[in-house]
Amino acid sequence: MNQIVAPPEPRKSAREKLLDAALIVLRQKGYSATSVDDLCRAAGVTKGAFFHHFESKEALGAAAADHWSAVTGALFETAPYHQHSDPLQRLLAYIDFRRMLIAGEIAAFTCVAGTMVQETFDQHPAIRDACRASIFGHAEKLEPDIEAALAMRGITDISARSLALHTQVVLQGAFILAKADGGPEIAIESVDHLRRYIELLFASGDQSR
Repeated sequence: MNQIVAPPEPRKSAREKLLDAALIVLRQKGYSATSVDDLCRAAGVTKGAFFHHFESKEALGAAAADHWSAVTGALFETAPYHQHSDPLQRLLAYIDFRRMLIAGEIAAFTCVAGTMVQETFDQHPAIRDACRASIFGHAEKLEPDIEAALAMRGITDISARSLALHTQVVLQGAFILAKADGGPEIAIESVDHLRRYIELLFASGDQSR
């Protein structure tokens, strides 16, 4: 009987290794404290390879935010919360999924874009803009479900865009509190409050009809 052997995974380029390493190192150390040497060491590439692909640390930072969007986008696109037929249940299940991801070391569950933009918003506009695109772009993907849930319950005085962004306000704030507190518990509590807020918001809409 012939044994089925899975094809080997393609080898990553130096650029891909640097971007993958950046997602880890930037969350651990922050943008300012991360050096080009740190990134090269984590990626296992030379400094010459770094500057072959990125003209500066700032260029790497902007590219890392884009890479973060791609990596997390793929994760959320295949997440189980999409299986619900009711858009409100999809939104609540999304929040539950975000809660589940808050586990382990702080650097493992916090956001690359949120971490970098706090340090770079004034001095590095290219990174700021890439981080904005990442965070706002993720919120935009929640808007259709929020819009549909609002319409189903006859709620007309709430902006789907604003509520989608509010979910990110809570999540990014929860990550900051976790860093300040030294553990995930306070972040989990914040996400629980967000879920209750969404439930109450839509429950009041149902009662007013």
